[in-house]
Amino acid sequence: MIVTTAGRTNETMVELAKKTAVELNIPFYERKKRSIAMIQEQMNEDILVVGKNRIEIHPLHGDEPLFFHPNSAMFRMKRIMNGEHDPFINPSGIKQGSTILDCTLGLGSDSIVASFVVGELGNVTSLEGNKYLYYLLKGGLKSWDTGYPDLNKALSRIDVIHDTYERYLAKCPSKSVDVVYFDPMFEETIEESEGIKGLRHFAIYTRLSSEVIENAKRVAREKVVLKDHWKSEQFERYGFNVMKRKTAKFHFGVIDVGENLGP
Repeated sequence: MIVTTAGRTNETMVELAKKTAVELNIPFYERKKRSIAMIQEQMNEDILVVGKNRIEIHPLHGDEPLFFHPNSAMFRMKRIMNGEHDPFINPSGIKQGSTILDCTLGLGSDSIVASFVVGELGNVTSLEGNKYLYYLLKGGLKSWDTGYPDLNKALSRIDVIHDTYERYLAKCPSKSVDVVYFDPMFEETIEESEGIKGLRHFAIYTRLSSEVIENAKRVAREKVVLKDHWKSEQFERYGFNVMKRKTAKFHFGVIDVGENLGP
């Protein structure tokens, strides 16, 4: 990965790009009016582009740049405001004041919706193991303007942490959050999932393990929730109660640990 500026730039953007390169410990490369394709051909690298209004990641062998956008989270929050059902919120049981650990931030849709639901009294902590996605989401969540003050607050409240869920869960105090959530990259590809095509290039592909699930059950006060492809064997392997959805390519599985709470 290297850092450069957008095509039309100024000294402020150049300095911001250089600062970004230092923060990520990767090289800065002057744009000099060259196209991204030309730079990639010369450098054979993915490119992080610092622009005036957003940061983009251009994968070396990708067709489209990756950048932060609330995407489907906007529609979902508006539906919740209208009292409609949300496929993640219902099985997870989160509500105002809940605390959530999202172990797989990705492009942030579920974290954003969760933050909106839990409100100022709750907390959403989201983990991202890839440092470039972490940087993209951390900045985007703080700066994106949805046009709605309450929704902006939901985005900015999310606490984004650069870490893997294996490491983070292992050091988490027991019963420290209400819900632990996993949405790993599906082993089965869902062709219609346009929003994650760019993400696949940078996603960390790790399978859940018994140790991870046991730590999640230890850390959660109420539930451990898994979103996965309907064909996934992980639901049965780790004892999730599956909430099947007839027309969906993915289901939610829930392990209720509430009964394990002490006095």
